Amino acid sequence: MRRERTLPPTRPNFALELAYRRKLDALIEAMHRSLVYWLRAAYRANPPEMAQDAPPDAGGFTAAEQSPAMAMRERMRRLSRQWQRRFDEAAPELARYFATAAAERSDATLRSILRRAGFSVRLRLTPTLNDVVQATVGQNVALIRSIAAQHLGQVEGIVLRSVQQGRDLGGMVSELEHQFGITRRRAALIARTQNNMATAAIQRVRQTELGIEECIWVHSGGGREPRPTHLKAGRERQRYDPREGWYDPAEGRRIWPGELINCRCVARPVIPGLS
Repeated sequence: MRRERTLPPTRPNFALELAYRRKLDALIEAMHRSLVYWLRAAYRANPPEMAQDAPPDAGGFTAAEQSPAMAMRERMRRLSRQWQRRFDEAAPELARYFATAAAERSDATLRSILRRAGFSVRLRLTPTLNDVVQATVGQNVALIRSIAAQHLGQVEGIVLRSVQQGRDLGGMVSELEHQFGITRRRAALIARTQNNMATAAIQRVRQTELGIEECIWVHSGGGREPRPTHLKAGRERQRYDPREGWYDPAEGRRIWPGELINCRCVARPVIPGLS
């Protein structure tokens, strides 16, 4: 009897996570700089003095004739339309780049692992894997568009509060910078989590297609607040069927390594012994 063999896990590609994050950062920074430039200009042109909205019939006035609140609101609406459109247009191409790269790099790593273990396998784009890639594209399109939507909504609130409360320009810009940092951190979370999720989904498909019926849960140990159930599963070398996943008592359902937000766990495929 030959003893079973376990293969090394296929981990998410950090270079791809970094590249994806940088592309998101570039979009966010361009939006932030544009917002600060135009809002600063509008604020200086029509500074608030504990501003009150103009009367309802002021809709026909020019921006210069409107109250500071109305002028800033109109400027913000134009900027929001412009930048939401930019993100909406950029999202499909950026999402396709990420999903395709995740599949290619994950497969390249798996091929290398199998080759070192003495297996020669040709990995092709199967219908099942294509479904995973397309689902990843769709999910990331929605997430990229949501970055702009959430940021612009927060910025509009900052601008209107600043005008209504008669704050100085420096105070408003300081709040905008703070919100910029929050949005960048959310983009970093998206890049990290989507990289983990995409790799996990791709590997799950490959493991099933290769006929692997058992995997060992490997806890990453990389998070600041590890999930206790995942830590326990890794310590006990929990085994599970990759077709079904492992039942996580904390979630009350079956999951796979890397599926949950901020989960960096991975799997070691088990090659059964042969007689």
